[in-house]
Amino acid sequence: MFPKRTLLAAVAAAVAVGAQQSAWQQCGGKNWSGETECVCGAVCTVVNDFFSQCIPGANAPAPTVTVTATVTATATVTDVQTVTVTSAPQSTPSAPSGEICAGPRTKFQFFGVNQSGAEFGNANIPGTLNKDYTWPSTDSVDFFMGKGFNTFRITFLMERLTPPATGLTGPFDADYLSGLTSIANYITSKGGFAVIDPHNFMRFDGEVISSTDDFQAFWTNLATVFKDNANIIFDIQNEPHDIVASTVLSLNQAAVNGIRAAGATTQLILAEGTSWTGAWTWTSSGNSAVFGQLKDPFNNTAIEMHQYLDSDGSGTNGTCVSPTIGAERLVSATNWLKNNGIRGFLGEFGGGANADCISAIQGMLCSMQQSGVWIGALWWAAGPWWGDYFLSIEPPSGPAVAQILPEALEPFL
Repeated sequence: MFPKRTLLAAVAAAVAVGAQQSAWQQCGGKNWSGETECVCGAVCTVVNDFFSQCIPGANAPAPTVTVTATVTATATVTDVQTVTVTSAPQSTPSAPSGEICAGPRTKFQFFGVNQSGAEFGNANIPGTLNKDYTWPSTDSVDFFMGKGFNTFRITFLMERLTPPATGLTGPFDADYLSGLTSIANYITSKGGFAVIDPHNFMRFDGEVISSTDDFQAFWTNLATVFKDNANIIFDIQNEPHDIVASTVLSLNQAAVNGIRAAGATTQLILAEGTSWTGAWTWTSSGNSAVFGQLKDPFNNTAIEMHQYLDSDGSGTNGTCVSPTIGAERLVSATNWLKNNGIRGFLGEFGGGANADCISAIQGMLCSMQQSGVWIGALWWAAGPWWGDYFLSIEPPSGPAVAQILPEALEPFL
């Protein structure tokens, strides 16, 4: 799937074309100092005051972006070769059947929203707090927890946490780490779960991450910070793309090894695949052929996928393909999870605040709760800087609050 999230993430693009921005790259917004022209076929589109993005025109295909770097990565797995990546879904209370879902279903263990903001302004590294980027609002967390949601994905940039000058293995920036730990600890202190998400698309400082040793060291260092907090969830990497699935698996395995080596033995780990970790492309992307091989000595890992419901699955359009597209796009991924005895986690999903999208979201969440293999789902996105972005569910007046929250999300609590 394509990254509507990269309306804020130029670091996700591997190649720029000339002096113009490639499709899906940032091209404007408050404090933006980079290129404002898009390649042919893409239009610089205002998303909010802080971000404009090169979005392919309605009548022109997105330009092809080719990554020419050769990436070789291997992971060393010790003493865990006979352990399966995941366990069968844990037992959770059954939710009654009702008008929305025809038949019994099982509540999600983890249900909530993405809390975005610390990954904004990626053209300015390290950037300035509350000018280039911001941390989620505790009031927003309180709002959702008051309604019964329990899980919040905290997005951040690796380049701000570990500056490029010292690389992935270098010391963490104390101020940025403080911002991350502050919001994560706030969530967990209230009994919620905080998903720690490096929102980098398996890139660092503009290059594809290729060293499993460095990536493992990064995760060992980060997991050490949170190893005593059982309500932290480690999301290894947001939406790798244009990297072969076996390489992404190797990097994920290195991260799992590093997290467990740090002494973080009780926390859930989420592994994402290549091709933007799309649920609807899980089998066609090559992910299904290799991700069953992921090993965790503590058997507490789930596969994270993302799914949007517009025509290209990018989440850039509020029009959904049909009222049934949500459940339809998850069929093959759900079957793969069932056939492999693996748990799934829908880390991002969204659609417009309209009747078709609401029906599609309801159908998708119904199918997930009835499947027995999906343990969680998170709406994209909350965050204090989204403004009138159609997927914003930031209280009190984000466009997704009035209809999406009561009609598409709350029935599944």
